[in-house]
Amino acid sequence: MSVPQPTAQPTAQPGSTAQPVGTAQPGSTAQPVGTAQPGNRPVPLSILDLSPIPSGSGAGDALRNSIDLARHAERLGYLRYWVAEHHFAAGVASSAPAVLIGLIAAATNHIRVGSGAVQLGHQTPIAVVEQFGLIDALHPGRIDLGLGRSGQRRAEAVAEAVAEAVAEAGRAPEAARTSGPRESRVVDGLLIPPAFSFAELARSPQLALQAALLQQPGARTPDFAEQVDEVVAFLEGTYRSADGIAAHAVPGEGAEVELWILGSSGGQSAKVAGERGLPFAANYHVSPASVLEAVEAYREAFTPSKVLSEPYVVVSADVVVAEDDATARELAKPYGLWVRAIRTGQGAIPYPTPEEADAHVWSDADRELVADRVDTQFAGSPETVAERLRVLQRVTGADELLVTTITHGHADRVRSYELLAEAWHGRRTPGARS
Repeated sequence: MSVPQPTAQPTAQPGSTAQPVGTAQPGSTAQPVGTAQPGNRPVPLSILDLSPIPSGSGAGDALRNSIDLARHAERLGYLRYWVAEHHFAAGVASSAPAVLIGLIAAATNHIRVGSGAVQLGHQTPIAVVEQFGLIDALHPGRIDLGLGRSGQRRAEAVAEAVAEAVAEAGRAPEAARTSGPRESRVVDGLLIPPAFSFAELARSPQLALQAALLQQPGARTPDFAEQVDEVVAFLEGTYRSADGIAAHAVPGEGAEVELWILGSSGGQSAKVAGERGLPFAANYHVSPASVLEAVEAYREAFTPSKVLSEPYVVVSADVVVAEDDATARELAKPYGLWVRAIRTGQGAIPYPTPEEADAHVWSDADRELVADRVDTQFAGSPETVAERLRVLQRVTGADELLVTTITHGHADRVRSYELLAEAWHGRRTPGARS
């Protein structure tokens, strides 16, 4: 496992003058890791890609788009390019992050490439380390291994939903519907919406089936902290069984991968990252209600390590950037319909066109279902979105921002990242459209 070092300036490509969108790296020994950049430079920007499948397209188109977008991201100077892991989603092609990371790393030259995140509840630590060790062997020093509890939470949610349903049977209807504060609040300019409850979705037989299919029959996922410790041990070559027997990951042992923990709340993921002195990624784009809780829990639990001397936090955000606010809002129209499909148990649908989104008849219940995600998406002109990202960075104290953009048209998505990079640094990027 590599100790993160300050980012070197990438070797200039023929005809390119691109510089990275920020240069801070976790664990930098050149200066204290923090939110202030030399000369008041903005914090680095990175990209999270779900490989969305637009309506009327297929997985092949989505994957080719991801590879193309990664090349643009490198040209535009984004620091890292992460891919997500999703299953059983008709509108998302990123079901095997290690495979996609290998393809993207082979198609680019210097941008960091990684997972945001591998669902550790579905795989063993040795399998994950071997996969990422193999990629690192071909692309040394460029690979990030982000780990998440999503796979564990899926199974836990099903079990909790069953228990909650039993408990609700003995409650008054009003008490059963009550689940904490339902009012939004604004913290120093940042919208923090009420938390979304997954209890109803977790009762879905479809979710239970998916949880079962992603594990071997009878398998039990170990505690997340134990799995993270095993990943570290395999990377460092220190793994020993309870009986003292050594095992070694080949490839994997000694790999120069950066290990990250991703989390959506102040629960176990934040604490595991902090206690082990690892960098942490908090999800404002998935769970905006709990982002402040997540970063606070991580910082409170942080213990200096050989990886980091102080906390390093990345915070994610959904953004759509266009030449003006009205155009961006038009491109962002399908987002609510896409989130609605996920939260009604249908799963991520092929990403609709704005016209398909306009055709949907919205009920009040629909709007409430997606309000937290729609209201916290940053859609607008470059200046509008850059300012909202600055607010997010200031309020969370993020050392880096991770942006994710989905539009129906691939060219619109590329253009969104171009405009954002230009606005973030106040300069035009090489090869950008006029």
